[in-house]
This record gives sequence, C-alpha cells and structure tokens, in this order.
Amino acid sequence: MTLLSTNMTTYWTIDTAPLGPLLLTADPDGVLTSLSAPGQKGGRTVQSGWRRDPSPFRAAEEQLAAYFAGELKEFRLELRGTGTEFRERVWAALDSVPYGATTTYGEIAARIGVSRAAVRAVGGAIGANPLLVLRPCHRVIGADGSLTGYAAGLDRKVRLLTLEGALDGPTPL
Repeated sequence: MTLLSTNMTTYWTIDTAPLGPLLLTADPDGVLTSLSAPGQKGGRTVQSGWRRDPSPFRAAEEQLAAYFAGELKEFRLELRGTGTEFRERVWAALDSVPYGATTTYGEIAARIGVSRAAVRAVGGAIGANPLLVLRPCHRVIGADGSLTGYAAGLDRKVRLLTLEGALDGPTPL
C-alpha cells in the first residue's frame, strides 16, 4: 500500500512593492498559491507552521518588479488558487483579460457561459481571487464603466489600471 505524502508546508515571503508589502505563499512544489496586500479583504496572513523561505519566490519577485516598472505585461508563473469549480472558471476567465484592457462582470459571466443573473456570483468569485495582481481582477469594472470593488482597496485598483494605461493620469507606481 502506498501512502500519499502529507507534506503540506506553506512557504511564504514578503515582497516590497509600490502597493505595499505583498505576502506571497507557495505550496511544497513552489507553485504560487496567493498574493495578498496589507488590509486586503479576505487576504492571507502568516500562520503558525508556515516556513519563511524566499527561494520559491525569486521568479515572482523579478516579474513583479518588472511589472511595477512598466516593463512586463504578462506574468509567466505557475499559479494554483484553490476554489470551487465555479470560482476556478471565473479565475481562468480573468487570466484572459489582457494588460491595459478592462472587462465587466457581465462579460466575465458570458465568457464562462452563465447568465447575466449570475453577475453577483461572478463578483463574489472575483472578490475571492487569492492571487491579486498576478490574476488580474483589478481589470474588472462595472457595466457603466465605474470602478467597483477591489479586495485590496479602490486606491490600489486605480494605481494598477493607471500603470497599465487603462485609466488616464500620471503613472502612480
């Protein structure tokens, strides 16, 4: 009989970024599982038993620095957010929203094949995105063009969209 490994170590590090110190976590395989900002609604916090080790995060830190410097438009990192099948479908749709573009909650609903009546559920899934910035939930806006909620705060959403050229204004990062 073969037993499965139960090594569920979570690795973590803090990346200094223009949005504030970002908490990155990874699974035992070094796959990124979350990126949280200070004060983020539903963001992760370091737990007892987690292991601080910056080595699994070198590529993420380099790519984040290039992104915030305006030199990178698409992250090439292995990500693993854990959620329901519905949430994972929504998150996959977020991954297809290109740098510098925005989309609406209704457009995300249509991409995953659910009715417009499911827009609130889509919004809930977007709000539960564990991989801020890397999985671009900041690119989702209201149907009327308004800047609706962002788990890390609307000020950060404005800064990210301005950086990407989706909003007019000076680059704030």
